[in-house]
Amino acid sequence: MNHEKLRQSLEKRGYQVSLFDSASQAADYLVSLIVGCTVGFGDSATLAAMNLASRLSECNQVFDPGSCPDEEFLATAKKALTTEVFLTSVNGVAQTGELVNLDGTGNRVAGSLFGHKKVYFVFGRNKIEPTLEQAIWRARNIAAPINAKRLGYHTPCAIKGDRCYDCASPDRICNALVIYYGKMHSIEAEVILIDETLGY
Repeated sequence: MNHEKLRQSLEKRGYQVSLFDSASQAADYLVSLIVGCTVGFGDSATLAAMNLASRLSECNQVFDPGSCPDEEFLATAKKALTTEVFLTSVNGVAQTGELVNLDGTGNRVAGSLFGHKKVYFVFGRNKIEPTLEQAIWRARNIAAPINAKRLGYHTPCAIKGDRCYDCASPDRICNALVIYYGKMHSIEAEVILIDETLGY
């Protein structure tokens, strides 16, 4: 993939863009910038692999619902929606600059859209697709089945592990599809693109 072309596409859509060769470099960058803040996390295997919640907790007040027991998830997720800074990932990104996310509970996409001073979208090269249609396909048919299986849900996609079945399961994790055509008004938003395979 042409990372410079993607950078240009994202910048045209209003995002700040930072490119890193490794997850460790990206983590160091974020830890150097985010100091003395309240920080919220959207559920993300990418952010968990980078150990960002733990590292940022040293100098910030962090709310990470993904690291909580089930009974604390909703309360922590609500607190994450009111923080100064919010970090999440994406399920797909088009070379033309659109970001794509699926969500079952809504906290992840809600936190990425409104209410924070700054939002960071952190993802690896494996999330990049040539077109918006392919990024959506990736979110539904690659990311969602893997995430549903990881969470122990009993959806057709998790059981069969091959594609989206547009199911009516109570465990369905793709209740909302959000396409970010550009940076939302009233918030700063930065894309952190890492030249490694991270997350799903």
